[in-house]
Amino acid sequence: MNQQQNNQPKMPKFNMNWIYLIVIAALAFFYFSGESNGIQQPRSSTKEASYDEFKARVDSGYASKVVVNKDAKELKMYVKPEYIREVFNRAPSEVGNEPYLSVEFGSIDKVETFLEEARKNERFTGSLTYEHDEGSGFLGSLFSLLFPMILFIGLWLLIMRRGMGGGMGGGGIFSVGKSKAKMYEKGGDLGITFKDVAGQAGAKQEIQEIVDFLKNPKKYTELGGKIPKGALLVGPPGTGKTLLAKAVAGEAGVPFFSMSGSDFVEMFVGVGASRVRDLFAQAKAKSPCIIFIDEIDAVGRARSKNPSMGGNDERENTLNALLTEMDGFGTNSGIIILAATNRVDMLDSALLRAGRFDRQINVDLPDLNERKEIFLVHLKPLKLDPAVDVDFLARQTPGFSGADIANVCNEAALIAARHNSQTVGKQDFLDAVDRIIGGLEKKTKIMTAAEKRSIAIHEAGHATISWFTEFANPLVKVSIVPRGRALGAAWYLPEERVLQTKEAMLDEMCSLLGGRAAEELFIGTISTGAMNDLERTTKQAYGMIAFAGMSEKLPNICYYNNSEYQFQRPYSETTAKVMDDEVLRMINEQYERAKQILLEHKEGHAQLAQLLIEREVIFADDVEHIFGKRPWVSRSEELLEAQMRADAERMAAERERELAEKETEEKKEDE
Repeated sequence: MNQQQNNQPKMPKFNMNWIYLIVIAALAFFYFSGESNGIQQPRSSTKEASYDEFKARVDSGYASKVVVNKDAKELKMYVKPEYIREVFNRAPSEVGNEPYLSVEFGSIDKVETFLEEARKNERFTGSLTYEHDEGSGFLGSLFSLLFPMILFIGLWLLIMRRGMGGGMGGGGIFSVGKSKAKMYEKGGDLGITFKDVAGQAGAKQEIQEIVDFLKNPKKYTELGGKIPKGALLVGPPGTGKTLLAKAVAGEAGVPFFSMSGSDFVEMFVGVGASRVRDLFAQAKAKSPCIIFIDEIDAVGRARSKNPSMGGNDERENTLNALLTEMDGFGTNSGIIILAATNRVDMLDSALLRAGRFDRQINVDLPDLNERKEIFLVHLKPLKLDPAVDVDFLARQTPGFSGADIANVCNEAALIAARHNSQTVGKQDFLDAVDRIIGGLEKKTKIMTAAEKRSIAIHEAGHATISWFTEFANPLVKVSIVPRGRALGAAWYLPEERVLQTKEAMLDEMCSLLGGRAAEELFIGTISTGAMNDLERTTKQAYGMIAFAGMSEKLPNICYYNNSEYQFQRPYSETTAKVMDDEVLRMINEQYERAKQILLEHKEGHAQLAQLLIEREVIFADDVEHIFGKRPWVSRSEELLEAQMRADAERMAAERERELAEKETEEKKEDE
């Protein structure tokens, strides 16, 4: 019975505003149509004429009909269309549908007698009708005067009622200062818990205490502890900050207010501060509860230190109101504030202090094991090929965020569907990673033979240097197929190091310069193909010298400056000149080192370049076949080799099992 009642269509709620609108619309219709209390507004042109002229026009056959008003002693003679120009000296389109002559008369009997004679003589064939005037002219004039005022007052009352929250839709110009936060009475309605957040074990552990406090506050209050007032989720884009906040809402089971930092900021002065106060007023009524502000840097940016700049800035007023509500003179017990940002260095120091945001929870890029967990979450809805190895995918995506991994899985599914595959295979994932890192493959790009040879020599230079430098990342494959804005690329399997040594950074710099060095040695000229390599090399060299203190002339000094309002460099012009000289020296040394390595392995480099020209894509096995085993084996390569051996053993075991099952079936058939 209850289910049947729920399935019945819901009737709209009664609202007095509909009646107001209907009444106003009806009055407007009667006013503009010209019909109210029997008043008929003139729609056509009229012209006053004497009684003699009236008789002459009727005798000439111009009259189509005559309307007589006995009370006003006035008649209207309507003119036939073909005589309009002659009577009114205007075109028919300019005088309306039924123009007429307005004539005053003395005796109604004489008018009737005249029209009867004209009808007998066939000079008048129209009709004769009568109308009465009962003083409606005064009422019509009064109505015409008062109607615009009544209409304006009605519309104003309607706007006022809507502005106070009683209108259709609940909005209005007077609700602009109301909070735009979306409230969930039960956070569990979102359907997201900590089980849906893969990786980020440290962040989940820190934020779990807030959930435990809301569920079991006595556990902490008995020991004298207080609940944290706020927690700030900090991390790069796509690492799952908003997902963690949703999981907190799903686990805590308390009212949850969610809004963006940009929702506070408007063009009207004082609106942001009003919305902050309204948000906390709603939260106090629902206490205990959680407020989540996404992208808080939109409203919490550091305030200007120059009084002449932004003294009455709307954003600063909003921030002041937020600071006061979070930890001001009043108390907001039972309200926990969560916020997320990827630009914590731009936030105001007063916002970050203890008492407002007691905790800063770092949500970093996932490591190898966490990427594996994230892959397992996003691979569930896909139809996977049994040969897909999650460990291999996790190693192929260093530096990827959770959003990037989700994009890889989706791109792999789209690529498999494009190839009409029944399952998503290993190659589809590799193509998806290449697509995201390098861009869309452009096989139709036209290149001359000389350009193709130059690109092959350039990429072979990168591969050769990385093969013979100890700390360079292990090579995966080299391609001269254009992708995005790049004409060629070399893919590596980066080894995730917690600390970077000077030797490792120099080896990476030497590998980046290998392409330009190969062009100079084996082509005799250089091209613009090394612009990206030179840019990365220059930035890395300046970072080593200015920030990491890895210079011979400027050792153990860091000139990093994190002040947003510092407009001067924290070093002199003399020091800047020393930096420039050191950067130039460091890059030139690695460039000469790259040329020396290439000259030592000149023949192998030539074979590698020719193989690239023929096949366009080569793999680490091809490089190993030319140069031999790599002198140094990194941890990533050891894991890769171990995984390859495990895959080979697993495939051999599956093949033996299939053969055994096949033999068993054949024996059964023979029997």
